[in-house]
Amino acid sequence: MKVKELRLVLTVENLEEVIRFYRDTVGLPVSKSWNEETGNGIILEAGLASLELIDAKHATTIDALEVGHRVAGPVRLALNVGNGITAAADALTAAGAEALSPVTTAPWSRVVRLKDPAGMQLTLFEKSTLFGE
Repeated sequence: MKVKELRLVLTVENLEEVIRFYRDTVGLPVSKSWNEETGNGIILEAGLASLELIDAKHATTIDALEVGHRVAGPVRLALNVGNGITAAADALTAAGAEALSPVTTAPWSRVVRLKDPAGMQLTLFEKSTLFGE
């Protein structure tokens, strides 16, 4: 089997607010959207995707480095924003995200942890451990 796409599906109570956050502020282009009797949704393109699987001990280590204590649930988004991580965090905060930590340096990259308007935690990072950029 060869997987051609990884799609992370988030069910949120405040769909329009979260769409504006990821589409308009993060800048993810729309691939498809729908408003139907069966429900509403949108698919946003997020470039290259990867699936990171970690155990609880490593999650505790990451949270300690990025935030100072254990805060993440079982799902967290991580977005490579390249240089300008402070400006990206400021833009997301202005658009309704909550800063959970200041920009800090982890062993793998400069990072900052935020919570989106639906409560999903996201880490912004500058340098990919996969691609070096």
